[in-house]
Amino acid sequence: MAIQICGSLAFDTIMDFEGRFAEQILPDQLHILNVSFLVPGLRREFGGCAGNIAYSLQQLGAKALPVATVGSDGADYLARFEALGISTAHVVLQADAYTAQAMIMTDRDNNQITAFHPGAMAMAHLNPLRPSADVTLGIISPDGREAMMTHAREFAEAGIPFVFDPGQGLPMFNGDELKEFIRLATWVTVNDYEGRMLCDRTGLDFAAISNQCKGLIVTLAEHGCDVWEQGQCTRVAGVPATAVVDPTGCGDAFRAAVLAGLERGWPLVRCAEWGNRIGAIKIACRGGQNHDLGNVTE
Repeated sequence: MAIQICGSLAFDTIMDFEGRFAEQILPDQLHILNVSFLVPGLRREFGGCAGNIAYSLQQLGAKALPVATVGSDGADYLARFEALGISTAHVVLQADAYTAQAMIMTDRDNNQITAFHPGAMAMAHLNPLRPSADVTLGIISPDGREAMMTHAREFAEAGIPFVFDPGQGLPMFNGDELKEFIRLATWVTVNDYEGRMLCDRTGLDFAAISNQCKGLIVTLAEHGCDVWEQGQCTRVAGVPATAVVDPTGCGDAFRAAVLAGLERGWPLVRCAEWGNRIGAIKIACRGGQNHDLGNVTE
């Protein structure tokens, strides 16, 4: 069985700021914001939501099928996935664009400021799902605006249950569009900030959203997550990490575990518990695709 993962493949340039953003930004001067951050630590990682989810899913024993678009500089990314045993059959190369690029700056409190160049991702809607008989599950993660809408409809038309994970792409959509995603999706996942924005734009609270799909998960960082089903909320406690090194990709690792659990037919709460465990492992490693899940048991 396979899981189709719609979203971005990107290169992450990750910078470490040793101070706190809050100490450098004056709230009453935001209208003339002009700041500079010294970042002694800088590295380049393989990233993007679809890439990160596929990386963890493959380690958890699932067959990951990323549906994505890369640019003329994406050959190394494709070669790496093939070496890891992750299929690139549903990844399209656009020769006239760069692969999506994320510039991520993290402060000492693990707050992040991100600049994102979509590049080839903006043409992801030209890459249809083409679901095969073994595809039983999917996810819509942050991608090009048109691609997210198109792929959600394609999943629904094909009768494939899927998770709607708008992430940082949520601000691209208005309330009616978000309601349509919720209607088409089987499950919805957001973090607490995204959840507040989702409620504000749709006029629906968490209970109402969970009544329109099989379940809603709202992640709460180290505090775990809330699982909403049929209007009822279950708090799933967080899992302490052995070290807090880099939050980049933690949400993607969490979602990979949720998908792996759903494929096994687990209840949503159990899927979320596993997601918290996998997220705690990932945060102890730098980058979104360097953690080792080879010894993780169910």
